[in-house]
Formats: sequence, structure tokens, C-alpha cells
Amino acid sequence: MDLIAIVTTSLLIIMGLFHFYWAFGGEVGLDRALPTKEGRCLINPGTFLTFSVGLVLLGFSFVAYSLHFTAVHSDYVLYAGWFLSLLFLIRAVGDFNAVGFFKKIKSTAFAAYDTKYFSPLCVYLGTAFALLSYEA
Repeated sequence: MDLIAIVTTSLLIIMGLFHFYWAFGGEVGLDRALPTKEGRCLINPGTFLTFSVGLVLLGFSFVAYSLHFTAVHSDYVLYAGWFLSLLFLIRAVGDFNAVGFFKKIKSTAFAAYDTKYFSPLCVYLGTAFALLSYEA
């Protein structure tokens, strides 16, 4: 279980750092991180929102860390773990349009990365949070 907690915490920190990078003007990987349709981005998050997502992801990493490595577990951390498990599994299923395994838009760079990397990552994170919450 140590490995699951470490990998999950690390992945969420890396994801948060990518969002900080994008918030401060970085562009590497951004073309594959936002869903598009007919060459247009379906969402255009600004600097504040992108930075906020980075902070939220760091908060998620704290929950993953706390579920396994702290001796005293708050009920809030346990509920957060189960909530995040459900949240990531719902994200993996998707909105049936642009994101998730059951998306309609499948011919964009984002869609290819979503199918190959992002949705499986969400399945992993959802499963990891469930295991960490169950073990806590």
C-alpha cells in the first residue's frame, strides 16, 4: 500500500505543477491537455482558474498522503478519499461528448491522449483513492 500512496501522491503533485507551469505562461503539452472540436478549444481556462486547479490537485495529493501515512485519520479525510475516488472514476467515464472513455469527439489530439493516458490515469486515481480510503 506504501507504493500506491507514494505513486498517487507523486502523480497529483506533478499534475499540480503542470497546471502552475501553464498558469504562468508555459505552453508545452497544453495543446493536448484541452479538449477541442473543429480546431477550437471547448474550454478556455484563464490564469486564475488554471492556478486554482493546480492548488486543488496539491490538496488531493495531501489527502492521498494523509490517508496512508498519518496515524490519526480525520473523518473528513476519509470522506474526501471516497469522494475523490468517485470523482476520478466519473471523470474516466466522461461527459459522453469530449472527455472520458465514452466521448463522441475522437479525432483530435486531446481525444487521443485522453483515451490513451488521461482516462486510464483517472481510473488509476479513482481505484487508488478507494484502496487508500478502505485501508484507512
